[in-house]
Amino acid sequence: MEWYATHRMAAHAPGVRLSLDLDDPTAVPYFLWDEPMTTTELRSRLQGASRTERLRLLGRILREARDPDVWRFTTPAEVAASWSEVQRYLGRRRAFWQFLLGRWQELGLDGRA
Repeated sequence: MEWYATHRMAAHAPGVRLSLDLDDPTAVPYFLWDEPMTTTELRSRLQGASRTERLRLLGRILREARDPDVWRFTTPAEVAASWSEVQRYLGRRRAFWQFLLGRWQELGLDGRA
């Protein structure tokens, strides 16, 4: 499923085609509506960018993507390990992720040994 961002949604890239198909390497994920890049570009930046940029992008994914889609780009262990630095990027979603990671840690499901 795809839709187009409006001028208000993507002032710097009007008419960008957003997608829910996160398996398409050429698709622009719906959660990057104001910073369009393909899934391939996002994965590349997550792997090769500076730590600060990786944390910013990870925070954006955690803040804007639907919960199941988050795990296409990261792991619970990575989120838990970088929590102290990434939480500042989460805005209104911070409490949700803090609760979820806390419960997973209690249950030993956060991926940390």
